[in-house]
Amino acid sequence: MVEALPARSDVPTDLTWDLSSVFPSDDAWAAAFTEVGGDIDKIKAVAGTLGNSSSALIAGVNTILGVFRKLEKVYVYASMKSDQDTANSQYQAMSAKAKALAVKVESAAAFSDPEILAIPEATLQDWLAKDDNLKPYTQFLTKITAKRDHTLDADTEALLASAGDALDASAATFNQLNNSDIEFGMVEDEDGKFVQLSHGIYGELIRSSNQEVRHNAFDTMYEAYDGMLNTFAATLSGQVKAHNFTALAHKYPNARAAALAGNNIPESVYSTLIDQVNAHLPLLHRYVALRKKILGLDELHSYDLYVPITGEAPLSYTIDEAKAEGEKALAPLGSDYLKHVHHIFNDRVIDFIENKNKRSGAYSGGSYDTDAFILHNWHDSLDALYTLVHETGHSVHSEYTRGTQPYMYGDYPIFVAEIASTSNEALLTDYLLKTQTDPKVRAYVLNYYLDGFKGTLFRQTQFAEFEHWIHQQDQAGQPLTADTMSDFYGDLNARYYGDALERDDAISLEWARIPHFYYNYYVYQYATGFAAANALTSHIISGQDGAVDKYLGFLKSGSSKFAIDTMKAAGVDMTKPDYLEDAFKVFEARLNEFEQLVAKL
Repeated sequence: MVEALPARSDVPTDLTWDLSSVFPSDDAWAAAFTEVGGDIDKIKAVAGTLGNSSSALIAGVNTILGVFRKLEKVYVYASMKSDQDTANSQYQAMSAKAKALAVKVESAAAFSDPEILAIPEATLQDWLAKDDNLKPYTQFLTKITAKRDHTLDADTEALLASAGDALDASAATFNQLNNSDIEFGMVEDEDGKFVQLSHGIYGELIRSSNQEVRHNAFDTMYEAYDGMLNTFAATLSGQVKAHNFTALAHKYPNARAAALAGNNIPESVYSTLIDQVNAHLPLLHRYVALRKKILGLDELHSYDLYVPITGEAPLSYTIDEAKAEGEKALAPLGSDYLKHVHHIFNDRVIDFIENKNKRSGAYSGGSYDTDAFILHNWHDSLDALYTLVHETGHSVHSEYTRGTQPYMYGDYPIFVAEIASTSNEALLTDYLLKTQTDPKVRAYVLNYYLDGFKGTLFRQTQFAEFEHWIHQQDQAGQPLTADTMSDFYGDLNARYYGDALERDDAISLEWARIPHFYYNYYVYQYATGFAAANALTSHIISGQDGAVDKYLGFLKSGSSKFAIDTMKAAGVDMTKPDYLEDAFKVFEARLNEFEQLVAKL
């Protein structure tokens, strides 16, 4: 019998987050909301003054940042209140009002970057040299002025900005098609019941221990995409054209250069990732062949790649047990790091329990002036423990950044965000392998790691390679049709997974259902972040001199440096292949042990 989820009001208070530390009441939030709305006039008042003098620039930037700082608290309170019970109309309304207020503030401040870029470079450098009060703003200004050669005159930039909705129309159409309009057929689940297939149900059925269930879900899913394939080709082609147009308009050599420039990431980081992953594909081929052998299949198909091959998890944790294990696993990061962990675990910073109408999944949130709150939906399992340490990695990263950096540097780019969370997962895996002696448990943990590596470093790089290819094809004037993209994707998938995997025709259509291809060179960061985390934790676990201090320095850096320089200071040069080679060495060593273990089980 399935136990009904509790109402929000029935969840034990000590297992909920305490948002009164953000605002003591909804009335206090309403007052802050009104205050931020009034502060929009303060932003408008400094428009046209930023180039008057160094002191005017400081005053104007501080005014703008001050409003955004207050807006963040207003926004996150309403958003988290809404997430804890999405059926609560009061909090839904507050969240909608906060989003609308954010748009107004952003619109009011839109003049700031163009005004700063309008200051002659020689003038700005003179101010920085002579005004000590401006020096702390150097990186803040450098990030803006780095776009100088790629920023057009104000009227043209305004025109391009006004075309934003039109340029994003293909992505919006894809989202509607993929989430609302596409209709999947009925499939039979493990209990013999026919259910309407959806994205969520597909994710469950593709992991079924019954191959026929997996096969039917796979075929039914891709039949729907095949029926709309030309439409999906048109939406993806349209989005790629928008990326290439915007890059060309801003005088970048290609869309990849334009996308990576936002975080000052050299294109070599991207190309090195693809080159290194391709050089190490034989490791993935070995793992795929081992999966086929363990599953005892004459033929391994694409729908067999996600079923657990070591059975149900032999480990389970209550919340209290997970807290204890989490702190032990993260102990190599030192006592100061553990103080942050203990605070997050025990001072109502986490909303643990799944309740009726609570947002699904998990995340780390908050703002510069709040705790780094975590939303969880706990079930006693090893997966839940991994999720806990993952989100704690984000939250401790935020706490260190906000506690060290001024507001203007009190966040961090997505390029490094996943490194902190994935490092915690890597430390947990190392801890479990050092403390668990049962061969079945070790086999499960090793397979958990290997599957994570396959799904992140290999699979996300496969996506990145396809993404770059479609942009190159369009830039070269080649049409992106359903057939050309399917042919390339099918060949790419076959190259990545090797001869042990049968070449299912339907998998060549997978590109049609991947939303990340609309994100403009975003997905590669999952792979680089995963590999960098493996490298950093290897340094820590091996006791390398200064490794922990360098890691904590990375967590404290925020956006005070460009991300690539932050990682170099932490001991990982992501413009070189070394960190990727280190990650593959760990994968190979654990694959070797996994092969030996399963041979004995």
